Amino acid sequence: MSLNIPTPQRKDPADYSESAAEGLCRLTVPLDFGGQRLDAGLARLMPEHSRSRLQGWIREGRVSRAGVVLTDTKAKLLGGEVLEVAPAESRQALADAPEDIPLETVFEDEHILVINKPAGLVVHPGSGNWSGTLLNALLAHDEDMSELPRAGIVHRLDKETSGLMVVAKTLEAQTDLVRQLQARTVKRVYRAVVVGVSPASGTVDAPIGRHPTQRTKMAVVANGRPARTHFRLLQRLAGATLVECSLETGRTHQIRVHMAHIGHPLIGDPVYAGRRAQPAAAAGFGRQALHAFRLGLLHPASGEHMTWEAAMPADMERLIAALGQGAESTS
Repeated sequence: MSLNIPTPQRKDPADYSESAAEGLCRLTVPLDFGGQRLDAGLARLMPEHSRSRLQGWIREGRVSRAGVVLTDTKAKLLGGEVLEVAPAESRQALADAPEDIPLETVFEDEHILVINKPAGLVVHPGSGNWSGTLLNALLAHDEDMSELPRAGIVHRLDKETSGLMVVAKTLEAQTDLVRQLQARTVKRVYRAVVVGVSPASGTVDAPIGRHPTQRTKMAVVANGRPARTHFRLLQRLAGATLVECSLETGRTHQIRVHMAHIGHPLIGDPVYAGRRAQPAAAAGFGRQALHAFRLGLLHPASGEHMTWEAAMPADMERLIAALGQGAESTS
Protein backbone atom coordinates (compact mmCIF):
# COMPACT_ATOMS: atom_id res chain seq x y z
CA MET A 1 0.00 0.00 0.00
CA SER A 2 1.40 3.42 -0.91
CA LEU A 3 0.76 6.59 1.05
CA ASN A 4 0.17 9.81 -0.76
CA ILE A 5 1.87 12.22 1.62
CA PRO A 6 2.01 15.78 0.34
CA THR A 7 5.41 17.47 0.20
CA PRO A 8 5.43 20.66 2.29
CA GLN A 9 5.67 23.79 0.19
CA ARG A 10 8.57 25.66 1.79
CA LYS A 11 7.85 28.96 0.06
CA ASP A 12 4.18 29.11 1.05
CA PRO A 13 3.86 31.60 3.92
CA ALA A 14 1.10 29.46 5.38
CA ASP A 15 3.54 26.60 5.84
CA TYR A 16 6.88 28.27 6.44
CA SER A 17 8.11 31.68 7.45
CA GLU A 18 11.29 33.26 8.74
CA SER A 19 11.62 36.14 11.16
CA ALA A 20 14.83 38.03 10.52
CA ALA A 21 14.44 39.90 13.78
CA GLU A 22 14.15 36.75 15.86
CA GLY A 23 16.21 34.43 13.66
CA LEU A 24 13.43 31.86 13.83
CA CYS A 25 11.97 29.48 11.27
CA ARG A 26 8.25 28.80 11.72
CA LEU A 27 7.00 25.58 10.21
CA THR A 28 3.42 24.41 9.97
CA VAL A 29 3.40 20.64 10.36
CA PRO A 30 1.16 18.86 7.80
CA LEU A 31 -1.70 16.88 9.34
CA ASP A 32 -0.32 13.71 7.76
CA PHE A 33 2.82 14.03 9.93
CA GLY A 34 0.87 13.32 13.13
CA GLY A 35 2.49 10.52 15.14
CA GLN A 36 5.91 10.89 13.53
CA ARG A 37 9.06 11.50 15.55
CA LEU A 38 10.07 15.13 15.88
CA ASP A 39 13.49 14.61 14.28
CA ALA A 40 12.02 12.66 11.37
CA GLY A 41 9.39 15.30 10.72
CA LEU A 42 11.93 18.12 10.84
CA ALA A 43 14.17 16.24 8.43
CA ARG A 44 11.31 16.26 5.90
CA LEU A 45 10.37 19.86 6.58
CA MET A 46 13.99 21.10 6.42
CA PRO A 47 15.69 18.76 3.91
CA GLU A 48 18.61 21.18 3.41
CA HIS A 49 19.89 20.18 6.87
CA SER A 50 21.16 16.76 7.89
CA ARG A 51 19.15 14.76 10.38
CA SER A 52 22.08 14.69 12.80
CA ARG A 53 22.26 18.51 12.73
CA LEU A 54 18.54 18.79 13.39
CA GLN A 55 18.83 16.32 16.27
CA GLY A 56 21.57 18.53 17.71
CA TRP A 57 19.33 21.58 17.48
CA ILE A 58 16.56 19.71 19.30
CA ARG A 59 18.89 18.67 22.14
CA GLU A 60 20.19 22.24 22.36
CA GLY A 61 16.65 23.52 22.95
CA ARG A 62 16.32 25.22 19.57
CA VAL A 63 12.91 23.73 18.72
CA SER A 64 9.65 24.68 20.43
CA ARG A 65 5.91 24.09 20.04
CA ALA A 66 3.32 26.48 21.44
CA GLY A 67 6.02 28.10 23.55
CA VAL A 68 7.22 24.79 25.01
CA VAL A 69 10.82 23.80 24.22
CA LEU A 70 11.14 20.26 22.85
CA THR A 71 14.44 18.55 23.68
CA ASP A 72 13.46 14.93 23.00
CA THR A 73 14.21 13.88 19.42
CA LYS A 74 11.60 11.13 19.77
CA ALA A 75 8.78 13.49 20.78
CA LYS A 76 5.67 12.83 18.68
CA LEU A 77 4.29 15.37 16.26
CA LEU A 78 0.58 16.13 16.52
CA GLY A 79 -0.01 17.28 12.97
CA GLY A 80 -1.21 20.79 12.22
CA GLU A 81 0.87 22.49 14.91
CA VAL A 82 3.46 25.21 14.34
CA LEU A 83 7.10 24.53 15.24
CA GLU A 84 9.60 27.28 15.88
CA VAL A 85 13.21 26.46 15.05
CA ALA A 86 16.19 28.68 15.91
CA PRO A 87 18.92 27.42 13.53
CA ALA A 88 22.51 27.51 14.69
CA GLU A 89 24.87 29.02 12.19
CA SER A 90 26.86 26.31 10.47
CA ARG A 91 30.39 26.25 11.83
CA GLN A 92 31.70 25.57 8.35
CA ALA A 93 30.03 28.80 7.21
CA LEU A 94 32.30 30.70 9.59
CA ALA A 95 35.41 29.39 7.84
CA ASP A 96 35.29 32.01 5.08
CA ALA A 97 34.16 34.93 7.25
CA PRO A 98 36.55 37.89 7.71
CA GLU A 99 37.52 38.43 11.35
CA ASP A 100 39.36 41.38 12.83
CA ILE A 101 42.28 39.41 14.28
CA PRO A 102 45.51 41.41 14.73
CA LEU A 103 48.44 40.30 12.58
CA GLU A 104 52.09 41.13 13.20
CA THR A 105 53.26 42.10 9.73
CA VAL A 106 56.98 41.67 9.07
CA PHE A 107 56.89 42.54 5.37
CA GLU A 108 54.18 43.37 2.84
CA ASP A 109 53.97 44.52 -0.74
CA GLU A 110 51.44 43.95 -3.52
CA HIS A 111 52.65 40.36 -4.03
CA ILE A 112 53.33 38.77 -0.65
CA LEU A 113 52.70 39.17 3.06
CA VAL A 114 55.10 37.87 5.71
CA ILE A 115 53.72 37.58 9.24
CA ASN A 116 54.98 36.52 12.65
CA LYS A 117 52.30 34.06 13.76
CA PRO A 118 51.67 33.88 17.50
CA ALA A 119 51.34 30.57 19.29
CA GLY A 120 47.70 29.56 19.64
CA LEU A 121 46.56 30.79 16.22
CA VAL A 122 45.26 28.06 13.92
CA VAL A 123 46.34 28.61 10.33
CA HIS A 124 43.43 27.08 8.40
CA PRO A 125 39.85 26.28 9.45
CA GLY A 126 39.10 22.65 10.21
CA SER A 127 37.33 20.36 12.60
CA GLY A 128 37.00 22.09 15.96
CA ASN A 129 38.46 25.35 14.61
CA TRP A 130 36.00 26.85 12.14
CA SER A 131 36.70 30.45 13.12
CA GLY A 132 39.39 32.59 14.71
CA THR A 133 42.03 31.35 12.26
CA LEU A 134 44.77 32.99 10.24
CA LEU A 135 42.61 32.56 7.14
CA ASN A 136 39.82 34.57 8.79
CA ALA A 137 42.34 37.25 9.72
CA LEU A 138 43.71 37.41 6.16
CA LEU A 139 40.23 37.91 4.71
CA ALA A 140 39.78 40.91 7.00
CA HIS A 141 43.28 42.21 6.28
CA ASP A 142 42.75 42.30 2.51
CA GLU A 143 39.38 41.47 0.98
CA ASP A 144 41.03 40.68 -2.38
CA MET A 145 42.60 37.61 -0.80
CA SER A 146 39.15 36.01 -0.81
CA GLU A 147 39.71 35.43 -4.53
CA LEU A 148 42.71 33.19 -3.86
CA PRO A 149 42.67 29.51 -2.88
CA ARG A 150 43.02 29.27 0.91
CA ALA A 151 43.30 33.08 0.99
CA GLY A 152 46.86 32.83 -0.30
CA ILE A 153 48.17 30.41 2.34
CA VAL A 154 50.91 28.18 0.90
CA HIS A 155 52.34 26.50 4.01
CA ARG A 156 51.41 26.02 7.63
CA LEU A 157 52.68 26.16 11.15
CA ASP A 158 51.12 24.07 13.90
CA LYS A 159 48.67 25.91 16.12
CA GLU A 160 51.09 26.14 19.05
CA THR A 161 54.18 26.89 16.93
CA SER A 162 55.06 30.57 16.60
CA GLY A 163 57.00 32.35 13.91
CA LEU A 164 57.35 33.39 10.30
CA MET A 165 54.97 32.52 7.50
CA VAL A 166 54.66 33.85 3.95
CA VAL A 167 51.26 34.34 2.32
CA ALA A 168 50.61 35.12 -1.34
CA LYS A 169 48.50 38.14 -2.31
CA THR A 170 48.11 37.25 -5.99
CA LEU A 171 47.47 34.02 -7.84
CA GLU A 172 50.79 34.41 -9.67
CA ALA A 173 52.66 34.79 -6.39
CA GLN A 174 50.85 31.82 -4.90
CA THR A 175 51.76 29.61 -7.85
CA ASP A 176 55.39 30.71 -7.65
CA LEU A 177 55.64 30.12 -3.89
CA VAL A 178 54.14 26.65 -4.19
CA ARG A 179 56.72 25.83 -6.83
CA GLN A 180 59.49 27.17 -4.60
CA LEU A 181 58.31 25.00 -1.74
CA GLN A 182 58.31 22.00 -4.03
CA ALA A 183 61.79 22.89 -5.32
CA ARG A 184 62.96 23.48 -1.72
CA THR A 185 64.19 26.99 -2.42
CA VAL A 186 62.16 28.31 0.51
CA LYS A 187 64.49 28.11 3.51
CA ARG A 188 63.01 27.75 6.98
CA VAL A 189 65.03 27.78 10.19
CA TYR A 190 63.52 27.09 13.60
CA ARG A 191 64.61 27.46 17.20
CA ALA A 192 63.50 24.73 19.61
CA VAL A 193 64.10 23.77 23.23
CA VAL A 194 64.42 20.00 23.53
CA VAL A 195 64.61 17.61 26.45
CA GLY A 196 68.08 16.39 27.38
CA VAL A 197 71.50 17.28 26.02
CA SER A 198 71.47 16.93 22.25
CA PRO A 199 74.54 16.26 20.10
CA ALA A 200 76.42 19.32 18.86
CA SER A 201 74.96 18.87 15.40
CA GLY A 202 73.46 16.28 13.14
CA THR A 203 70.93 15.34 10.49
CA VAL A 204 67.83 13.24 10.98
CA ASP A 205 67.05 11.49 7.71
CA ALA A 206 63.97 9.40 8.42
CA PRO A 207 60.69 9.05 6.49
CA ILE A 208 57.54 10.40 8.11
CA GLY A 209 53.99 9.13 7.71
CA ARG A 210 50.80 8.61 9.63
CA HIS A 211 51.26 6.69 12.89
CA PRO A 212 50.17 3.07 12.28
CA THR A 213 47.80 2.92 15.27
CA GLN A 214 47.33 6.52 16.50
CA ARG A 215 45.96 8.16 13.39
CA THR A 216 46.08 11.71 14.72
CA LYS A 217 49.87 11.46 15.10
CA MET A 218 52.75 11.32 12.68
CA ALA A 219 55.69 8.96 13.11
CA VAL A 220 58.89 7.71 11.53
CA VAL A 221 57.64 4.82 9.40
CA ALA A 222 59.31 2.74 6.70
CA ASN A 223 56.74 3.63 4.05
CA GLY A 224 56.58 7.32 4.95
CA ARG A 225 57.57 10.28 2.79
CA PRO A 226 61.25 11.29 2.76
CA ALA A 227 62.10 13.83 5.47
CA ARG A 228 65.39 15.48 6.45
CA THR A 229 66.03 17.81 9.38
CA HIS A 230 69.41 19.37 10.17
CA PHE A 231 70.05 20.57 13.72
CA ARG A 232 72.83 22.20 15.70
CA LEU A 233 73.28 22.99 19.36
CA LEU A 234 73.02 26.64 20.36
CA GLN A 235 72.96 26.53 24.17
CA ARG A 236 73.12 23.86 26.86
CA LEU A 237 70.50 24.33 29.55
CA ALA A 238 69.45 22.54 32.72
CA GLY A 239 68.17 19.18 31.47
CA ALA A 240 67.50 20.68 28.06
CA THR A 241 69.13 22.15 24.96
CA LEU A 242 68.35 25.11 22.73
CA VAL A 243 68.80 23.89 19.15
CA GLU A 244 68.43 25.35 15.70
CA CYS A 245 66.69 23.19 13.11
CA SER A 246 66.56 23.70 9.35
CA LEU A 247 64.27 21.78 7.03
CA GLU A 248 64.98 20.25 3.68
CA THR A 249 61.43 18.94 3.52
CA GLY A 250 58.18 20.15 5.03
CA ARG A 251 56.35 17.15 6.45
CA THR A 252 53.61 17.51 9.03
CA HIS A 253 55.10 17.85 12.55
CA GLN A 254 58.54 17.15 11.05
CA ILE A 255 60.77 18.74 13.70
CA ARG A 256 58.61 17.42 16.53
CA VAL A 257 58.69 13.87 15.15
CA HIS A 258 62.38 13.86 14.23
CA MET A 259 63.66 15.27 17.51
CA ALA A 260 61.50 12.83 19.48
CA HIS A 261 62.80 10.04 17.24
CA ILE A 262 66.40 10.70 18.34
CA GLY A 263 65.41 10.91 21.99
CA HIS A 264 65.10 14.68 22.38
CA PRO A 265 61.42 15.66 22.17
CA LEU A 266 60.45 19.29 22.38
CA ILE A 267 59.77 20.78 25.79
CA GLY A 268 56.02 21.05 26.33
CA ASP A 269 55.04 18.87 23.35
CA PRO A 270 51.77 17.20 24.41
CA VAL A 271 51.85 14.70 21.55
CA TYR A 272 55.42 13.53 21.03
CA ALA A 273 57.16 14.03 24.39
CA GLY A 274 55.45 10.94 25.79
CA ARG A 275 56.57 10.07 29.29
CA ARG A 276 59.98 11.65 28.89
CA ALA A 277 60.65 13.64 32.06
CA GLN A 278 60.62 17.39 31.57
CA PRO A 279 63.06 19.61 33.47
CA ALA A 280 61.52 21.06 36.63
CA ALA A 281 62.10 24.62 35.37
CA ALA A 282 59.90 23.84 32.34
CA ALA A 283 56.89 22.85 34.43
CA GLY A 284 53.81 24.68 33.23
CA PHE A 285 55.16 25.58 29.79
CA GLY A 286 51.96 25.04 27.84
CA ARG A 287 53.04 24.39 24.26
CA GLN A 288 55.79 22.81 22.20
CA ALA A 289 58.83 25.07 22.45
CA LEU A 290 59.18 25.72 18.74
CA HIS A 291 59.57 29.00 16.87
CA ALA A 292 60.01 29.62 13.13
CA PHE A 293 62.93 31.98 13.49
CA ARG A 294 64.12 32.64 9.92
CA LEU A 295 62.44 32.53 6.49
CA GLY A 296 64.16 32.95 3.15
CA LEU A 297 62.79 32.85 -0.40
CA LEU A 298 62.99 34.33 -3.88
CA HIS A 299 60.53 37.17 -4.31
CA PRO A 300 57.83 35.90 -6.71
CA ALA A 301 57.89 39.07 -8.84
CA SER A 302 61.46 40.41 -8.68
CA GLY A 303 63.38 37.19 -8.11
CA GLU A 304 65.32 38.92 -5.34
CA HIS A 305 66.47 36.69 -2.50
CA MET A 306 64.85 37.91 0.70
CA THR A 307 65.31 36.80 4.31
CA TRP A 308 63.45 37.73 7.48
CA GLU A 309 63.96 36.90 11.15
CA ALA A 310 61.52 37.01 14.06
CA ALA A 311 62.76 37.38 17.62
CA MET A 312 62.03 34.61 20.09
CA PRO A 313 58.58 35.07 21.66
CA ALA A 314 58.40 36.13 25.29
CA ASP A 315 57.23 32.76 26.64
CA MET A 316 60.20 30.94 25.09
CA GLU A 317 62.58 33.65 26.29
CA ARG A 318 61.30 33.10 29.83
CA LEU A 319 61.64 29.34 29.44
CA ILE A 320 65.25 29.61 28.23
CA ALA A 321 66.10 32.05 31.02
CA ALA A 322 64.65 29.70 33.66
CA LEU A 323 66.47 26.70 32.25
CA GLY A 324 69.66 28.75 31.90
CA GLN A 325 69.60 29.68 35.58
CA GLY A 326 69.24 26.03 36.42
CA ALA A 327 72.23 25.18 34.25
CA GLU A 328 74.35 27.76 36.04
CA SER A 329 73.35 26.47 39.45
CA THR A 330 74.27 22.89 38.55
CA SER A 331 77.60 23.69 36.86
